[in-house]
Amino acid sequence: VQLQASGGGLVQAGGSLRLSCAVSGRTFNMNVMGWFRQAPGKEREFVAAISWSSDSAYYADSVKGRFTISRDNAKNTVYLQMNSLKPEDTAVYYCAADRNYQVYTVTWKYGYWGQGTQVTVSS
Repeated sequence: VQLQASGGGLVQAGGSLRLSCAVSGRTFNMNVMGWFRQAPGKEREFVAAISWSSDSAYYADSVKGRFTISRDNAKNTVYLQMNSLKPEDTAVYYCAADRNYQVYTVTWKYGYWGQGTQVTVSS
């Protein structure tokens, strides 16, 4: 299983970006997909996660109301729409996936990870 994240870049505060993560290989039963981020000198932290049917989505308090996670199962792709970006959103963003049936917000519950995409928000 391979996860390929894309869509990162440099944006001014208040701007928007849309991240994508395509899953390839043995993609069956990737029930939960999520996004995490890691800023320099900090631990990787949860951003958002979504269930297979998209009926359950969870967000970190710091991004609630600004970020939206979605998925297209036909394309094996998960998205993260990021609006009203702040300098503190600057980090490497990683997508993750697993065959768990429950949506988790912790890194150790995800068995598959993408390579990360840099998001930089200037003030």
